[in-house]
Amino acid sequence: MVYFVATPIGNLGEITYRAVETLKSVCAIFCEDTRHSKVLLDHYGISKPLYSYHKFNEKKSLEFVLSFCERGEDVAVISDAGMPCINDPGNVLVNELIRRNFKYTVVSGASAVINAFVMSGYNPPFTYYGFLPEKKADRDKLLDGAVGVAIFYVAVHDIKENMAYLAQRLGDRNCCLVKELTKTYERATFCKLSDVIEDDKGEFVLVVDKAEQRNPLCDLSVEQHIAYYTSGGMSKSDAIKAAAKDRNVPKNEIYKHTLNDR
Repeated sequence: MVYFVATPIGNLGEITYRAVETLKSVCAIFCEDTRHSKVLLDHYGISKPLYSYHKFNEKKSLEFVLSFCERGEDVAVISDAGMPCINDPGNVLVNELIRRNFKYTVVSGASAVINAFVMSGYNPPFTYYGFLPEKKADRDKLLDGAVGVAIFYVAVHDIKENMAYLAQRLGDRNCCLVKELTKTYERATFCKLSDVIEDDKGEFVLVVDKAEQRNPLCDLSVEQHIAYYTSGGMSKSDAIKAAAKDRNVPKNEIYKHTLNDR
């Protein structure tokens, strides 16, 4: 069995009992950086053989991982932080396990994408895009048709450039820039994509709200707006209320436009 185990994204205490027990029970653990993972494992008194498994050697290491499966031995795959396969190594192995009909499962836990989305308070559905590609053409293709909530990982030195690009590509939407999830200096900054954020350290997740849906009736004149409702059989009084609600203004503001009709 191969266990894909979620690890803490900041605070070492954010790991499940099942994850700790799983890591203690397996024959070997495959991780991105053995030095980084050893800190976590030492914290929980876990002593197992550690093998490097990262994006640069993922395909090369595949047969070695599968050799454990062929012998019927259990292993775990972890990333430096969060859930394997989410912007981290693992999906190549998952697909090979499926192809060869080897057993595998996921041990639940922290994911920066989910934490940041919850902190934003925005409504689902959402799409996770990971880090923006370097080339503009690749970015434009990736975001073609992006209309809902969009979530990105952002390196600290790319915050200004990424937000400026997204403002131009998606429109100046509301967003929530989450820093240092689960750590001491965790912070959620609510702003617009066009705002300039000054920061020089930390790990960030950018949650971009969906575009505001503007009622097309609001593009009409107030008189035309009211007439639209009355032509459908609504009373003038109710039409005024409806137009005021559409435009998010007091009813009296709409009523003023009808005084000359008398």
